[in-house]
Amino acid sequence: MNLNTDGAKPIYIQIAEWIETEILNGNIGIGEKVYSQYQLAEMFNINPATAAKGLTILADENIVFKKRGLGMFVTEPANAIIRSKRKELMLNHLVIDLVREAERLQVSQIELFEMIKVAMSKIEGEKQ
Repeated sequence: MNLNTDGAKPIYIQIAEWIETEILNGNIGIGEKVYSQYQLAEMFNINPATAAKGLTILADENIVFKKRGLGMFVTEPANAIIRSKRKELMLNHLVIDLVREAERLQVSQIELFEMIKVAMSKIEGEKQ
């Protein structure tokens, strides 16, 4: 992954979201150790304090927990927490934007639903 250092989203948020995605994709499992702040700093060529800030966000949200002297590990409810958070924060905003744009373009609900079905079918086809 490449960090967007020119974007509006802070790097520590991008780090936290990247780790969340790694968890959702199954690359880091429940109970497994996540990257340390120093590993993240080296991977992304950033300050370790920035990486630590991203890890702190995940700990505050109960996605990871700290074992003193051993590092951070993925919590049991991590997947559910991440999915719920992303549905609320990201998906709902995207849907609202999509519906507003559909209204501007005078796209009916039926047309919009059909477009979503087609898009979902394409994505399912790409997985196979």
